[in-house]
Amino acid sequence: MSLAPGSPDPAEARTTTAPEVGAQAAQDALAGRSASGAIDPVVFDEAFLRQLERLHLVLRRSVRGGLVGTRRSVQHGQSVEFTDYRDYVPGDDLRALDWNVVARLERLFVKLFVEEQDVTIHVLIDASASMDSGSPDKLWFARRAAAAIATVGLASYDRVSVGVLAGRSARRLPPMRGSARVMHLLRELSRVGPRDGATDLVAACRAYAAQITQRGPLVLISDLLDAQAERAIGELAATRCEVSVLHVLSPDELEPPLEGDLRLVDRETGQRVDVTVDLATLDAYRARLAGWQAMLGDACTKRRAAYVPVSSALPVADLMFAELRRRNVVGA
Repeated sequence: MSLAPGSPDPAEARTTTAPEVGAQAAQDALAGRSASGAIDPVVFDEAFLRQLERLHLVLRRSVRGGLVGTRRSVQHGQSVEFTDYRDYVPGDDLRALDWNVVARLERLFVKLFVEEQDVTIHVLIDASASMDSGSPDKLWFARRAAAAIATVGLASYDRVSVGVLAGRSARRLPPMRGSARVMHLLRELSRVGPRDGATDLVAACRAYAAQITQRGPLVLISDLLDAQAERAIGELAATRCEVSVLHVLSPDELEPPLEGDLRLVDRETGQRVDVTVDLATLDAYRARLAGWQAMLGDACTKRRAAYVPVSSALPVADLMFAELRRRNVVGA
């Protein structure tokens, strides 16, 4: 059986492997695994952490936070940045009166200032079985990317909430705030592993969305190998958070090193497909892949979300200081 333009696209086929062709154990170190097969912990050196502290998650709209922080809010309060006047009403703090205006207009006006509050930064990791593949391993990349993005939020003194998507549910780690929580964050992310079986990305995203009580930047890190990936993005966009989608594929998925007669096995469902890979097949695959990525990019644009396609081989420093800055997801 050959892959042709009418064959399942990447979203329908999920990530496939060919056990009969050979395992990836020889590249475990590159994929983020120890010799025993255990997932290596998420570790950043001190110099990189200091570099991350100079970044911030970009907000394109004003937010309504909960505690006093460093973000511009839609509310008025006490700060040094003047924004407007309003008429005095009994009970207002007399210290907020503008006596120069009172003397000139003989009316009482209260000065309003921009109130700065913290926001919640949401980082979602797709821990489906399909993410546990590739070289480097996509889930290994996702955990490091999530750690770097969350570290930026903690350094900005924003509240950070990390969700792990698997099956039909979303496991939410306890929210964290402040740079002192970075090491705890790295330990928690080091425990995130893949879940066996199929994952319903729409249901998992809906489950996390139902837990959101405060809006802010929301970053989904996933291979989006789900036929309903567009709906999943819509579930997150409906929360009115500022959504960014990191679409992670492995180098082998972007440019398959395959040829000849193969049997591919779906990592999540176990479904097997016999294929014959030749130049025409690879050309058809590349065309379908490009069309799929374009469709997902358009879906994000319609929902005012940022779409960032990346390879799991991309160094996390390049992700943070090049890709995400170029797409205005983070700023310095």
